[in-house]
Amino acid sequence: MSHLRLGRHLMRSYSSAPPPMSKPLRIGFVPEHFSTPLHYASTRFALAATLVPFPSGTGHMITSLRADEIDVGIGLTEGWVAGLGKPAAQAGGGGGGAGGYQIVGTYVDTPLCWAISTGRDRALEDVDALKGGKMGVSRIGSGSYVMGFVLADTKGWLTTAGDAPFDVVPLQTFARLRDGVNDRTADFFMWEHFTSKRYYDNGAIKRIGEIYTPWSSWKIVARDAGDERLGAMFESINRGVAYFEGHPDESVRYISTHLDYSEADAREWLKTVGFPKDVRGVSHDTIARTIETLRKAGVIEGNEATASNMIGISKQ
Repeated sequence: MSHLRLGRHLMRSYSSAPPPMSKPLRIGFVPEHFSTPLHYASTRFALAATLVPFPSGTGHMITSLRADEIDVGIGLTEGWVAGLGKPAAQAGGGGGGAGGYQIVGTYVDTPLCWAISTGRDRALEDVDALKGGKMGVSRIGSGSYVMGFVLADTKGWLTTAGDAPFDVVPLQTFARLRDGVNDRTADFFMWEHFTSKRYYDNGAIKRIGEIYTPWSSWKIVARDAGDERLGAMFESINRGVAYFEGHPDESVRYISTHLDYSEADAREWLKTVGFPKDVRGVSHDTIARTIETLRKAGVIEGNEATASNMIGISKQ
């Protein structure tokens, strides 16, 4: 090969542009204690993502997923399933799945304890007094909304599927829900126990009951279940979970200094929560059971919603 031809060959070999790097995922999450393994994934294990906080919860993330404002959401099982169970979602929507997203992972294995709260000076003392009242929720379709129907079903208050035995008052955020039960905009609301506990302890609101989800509480969803970036995301979160479980004291310090929890409550929460070793995939039985419960409670109508349609990645 001549020097001229060799030079041209080397120029072709080294002057080609490198393949473009993947854009970081946009991951929506709720900035509460459950987000601690995600924090470790981002700060310690090279999670290639922009973390987008959604203090108003799962319902807001559903809207943002369908608007292509985020790629992935980490939120409550009942909220994701309820969103995909709506007739409009089954008919079609934005994103990779028919409803704008599919369920691709399991973030938390344990159930969620929903505390039921009212205003500090309200006369309401127990759950049985709530029928016919005003239920504060973050958004229509959120976990706080869906669990109101589940509560009503357990109490036998549902006469017609989908008819709530109380007025629903959307108030967007946890702070506005707390204010709402004190200024009588709402009579009660439901939120995660440990997030609420600080405000019981300081007398801002009053606890009158609780209800547990009959399913594992947090799932991961994606606009496109085939997105090639998800594999690296799952691996980083898995490493974040392992670090969380191996460093409880550091986790307590992070939760009590960066989030809205006392050290004592953070330690107590650690005793109750369980994360999977591998967050990739979701159990068909878990989603089918959630659909069945929500259909019975009137949150999902008809028989079109199925676990197979909602799941983008199954857990083997």
